[in-house]
Amino acid sequence: QVQPVESGGGLVQPGGSLRLSCTAPGFTQNRCTMEWHRQAAGKQREWVSTIWIGGSTFYSDSVKGRFTISSDKSKDTVVLQMNSLKPEDTAMYSCKALCSGGNLWGQGTQVTVSS
Repeated sequence: QVQPVESGGGLVQPGGSLRLSCTAPGFTQNRCTMEWHRQAAGKQREWVSTIWIGGSTFYSDSVKGRFTISSDKSKDTVVLQMNSLKPEDTAMYSCKALCSGGNLWGQGTQVTVSS
C-alpha cells in the first residue's frame, strides 16, 4: 500500500510561504493520483489540489494562483508550494493517495497563518 507521510507545516505570517511535502513510497510505480486536502478547526475537510501521474494539476478556487502542486517521481514525493498565505489558510493539511488498490490518507501537518 502507498502510505503518505506529510511534512513541512508550521507557523507563518500572513503573506508568507510554506512548502509542504508528501512522501508516498510506490505512488509512481502504482500510478496513483495524489491530492492535498485541508481541514480547519470546526469546518469540513476541503479539497485543495490534485496532481495526476501524467502531470496534470488542478486547484480549488480558494488557492488558485497562490499554491502550486508538483511531484518528484524519483523520490515518490509530492510538494505543495504555498505562497501569499492568508489566515484563512490555517488548517490541518493532509495528503491522499488514490491508487487502483485503494485510497490512503496521511496523518497531516498543521499550517497556521498568523501574525
